[in-house]
Parts: sequence; C-alpha cells; structure tokens
Amino acid sequence: MNRKHQRTLEAIFTIPVQSSIKWKDIESLFINLGAEIKEGQGSRIRILLNKEEAVFHRPHPRKETDKGAVVSVRRFLENAGVKPC
Repeated sequence: MNRKHQRTLEAIFTIPVQSSIKWKDIESLFINLGAEIKEGQGSRIRILLNKEEAVFHRPHPRKETDKGAVVSVRRFLENAGVKPC
C-alpha cells in the first residue's frame, strides 16, 4: 500500500469523523485492497472486498464524502478485516 492509500485509510478511521475525504481516494483505496467494484444505477456502486459486500453512492455534485458515508465506509472496512496499521 502506498503512502497516499495509507493516509486515506488513516483519515477514514480518524475520530472525530472527517468530511474532507475525496471519494476518488476512497475508491482508489478499495481497488488497492483488491476490491471488486461494479457500477450500479445512477451514482451507486457495489463493492466486494474479502467476501463483504456494500453499496455506496458516489457524492455529487461535491467531490468530498460526507461524514455519514465515511462512517459506513469505516464499518465496511472493519467487517472486511481492514484496519490502519
């Protein structure tokens, strides 16, 4: 995992929750972790990582992910066995 992905992962697990994480950085982290990403209708995407599945909505028109979505991403990563070092 490169430094940018590590920083994104740390930002996801930071408390209090950050709302300044760019969604493209989260998707890039998912890909780096070996996740399978499938496009859904509209802004939906389905993520499969370590036998855990989740559906997220890409934020629009903003590029940053809101706090609720960051909490959902954190929970998904924890369930998939991914935590920062």
